[in-house]
Amino acid sequence: MLKRATFDYVIVGAGSAGCVLAHRLSEDPAATVLVLEAGGWDRDPWIHIPFAWGRIMQKELHDWGYSVERTPEMNNRWIECARGKVIGGSSSINAMAHYRWHRSDYDRWAASGLPDWSFAHVLPYFRRQEKWEHGETLYRGGDGPLHVQYNRFQDELCQAYVEAGVAAGYGATADYNAAKQDGFTPLQMNIRNGRRCSAAVAYLHPVKSRPNLTIRTGALVTRLKFDGRRVTGVEYIDNGKKAEVDASREVLLTAGSINSPQLLMLSGIGDPDELQSHGIASHVPLRGVGKNLLDHTAATIIYRRKTPGPFLKHMRADRIVVALAEAFISGKGFAADLPLGVTGFVKSDSTMNVPDLQMHFWFGATRTAAPYFPPFKRAFQDQFSCRIMPLRPASRGSVKLSSADPTRPVQIRQNFLGTDEEWRTMKTGFRMLRDLARQPAVAPFIEKEIAPGPDCSSDSEIEAYIRSCLLTVHHPVGTCKMGPDSDESAVVDSELRVKGTEGLRVVDGSVLPDLAGAANATIIMVAEKAADQIRGRPMLEPAQV
Repeated sequence: MLKRATFDYVIVGAGSAGCVLAHRLSEDPAATVLVLEAGGWDRDPWIHIPFAWGRIMQKELHDWGYSVERTPEMNNRWIECARGKVIGGSSSINAMAHYRWHRSDYDRWAASGLPDWSFAHVLPYFRRQEKWEHGETLYRGGDGPLHVQYNRFQDELCQAYVEAGVAAGYGATADYNAAKQDGFTPLQMNIRNGRRCSAAVAYLHPVKSRPNLTIRTGALVTRLKFDGRRVTGVEYIDNGKKAEVDASREVLLTAGSINSPQLLMLSGIGDPDELQSHGIASHVPLRGVGKNLLDHTAATIIYRRKTPGPFLKHMRADRIVVALAEAFISGKGFAADLPLGVTGFVKSDSTMNVPDLQMHFWFGATRTAAPYFPPFKRAFQDQFSCRIMPLRPASRGSVKLSSADPTRPVQIRQNFLGTDEEWRTMKTGFRMLRDLARQPAVAPFIEKEIAPGPDCSSDSEIEAYIRSCLLTVHHPVGTCKMGPDSDESAVVDSELRVKGTEGLRVVDGSVLPDLAGAANATIIMVAEKAADQIRGRPMLEPAQV
């Protein structure tokens, strides 16, 4: 149990945002900070070996185990919703891709009534988080906690896809997190010295011994405590025992887009009608809590590779064991990165001002990949896959309580591809992926298209295939939306204070008004900016770019 009953700040969740706040708020030696995390410490070696990400996802390691409700539109399939339940949160189990979105995405926020969240205002906080391997520039940070480097995976197919993208007219870019996003380029990764650079590694571990910072794992927060409109602390289950703690300054929810709205609703903050159905008294009526859920989806094309590539070579049992050990011990070798290689930001319509699609490539077998060792176990057939992901989904889902019991999972209702325009974009991108495979640089690597196969060609056939295989790309955001006072659907204001309350903020992916790419870097930016707001420090000067 905790030795003290009151802290200045109580942070609920040690995910990406929670780690940032713990670091920044505890910089003030006069402030006491408590972090409550439902999961455990990130000591599992699988977390830190980049190549082991596949095992983490397949085995659902350090995960809340959530899934999306089945719908007829997606053939009533089970679709998982992986969320990290561990120190570092989802930054400890994600694919480590680093992407900031397009500058126009933040200028859209500013135009919607959030002027302090324009690209000029957020770029200094992106720079503050980063340690870019090529050093500080006008757009990139050079001495931040979070290491960013180009993907190191070596495969001739990586360069072939860059050449194919250029030949197809999509162009290339040296750095999609700088001035020019459009085109094909090596993927950027949160990896340092061959090991995962999670928010925990970057922000929390270096300061966890500070005397004014307390970190409690195995602590599931169940309810907020109130004194009138003011939130004064939290109740939680501490390794099976009920406990509570007070916050003299603020309670900061950093539990993510699924758990933050759940905790608000359990505490009586939400849609009064929905709360009443679970016997929860309405304390603060905010109908936007749990609404506005967005996530990225992707459709995949799988190819059989004509000649074996490096992925197959290294998956021989004796080799992969050595590679995993080498990556964990020295941060070197094949397992010190993921076989992702490159990415492409492209437009489904050439008249658009900004890319609306991202192409992902996995240069290894997907369904059949497992260590082999001849003659006892034959090698699998080498494959690689290409995924198309629309960057700005329009359809919104929701997170709703299934029970007033805080240990019961919530209902996650997605509305994947719920508009005709989203279907048009997805199917256009699907055909663009196929066209890339026909380019002279890539075609020699391909023996055949395995899934869906060349017979799947009409609009209706492609749509049916997508419904059968569409998956989340694990970027759920938006369920405690940030917005101006005029926006009745907003849950938090421009300083992330929960409307209708005092002493309570939400600082995580749930506050993002919309979605435009991988979310981790944006969430860390939000937390960096929020730390200055919470401490009452002047905001960093807007960038002149």
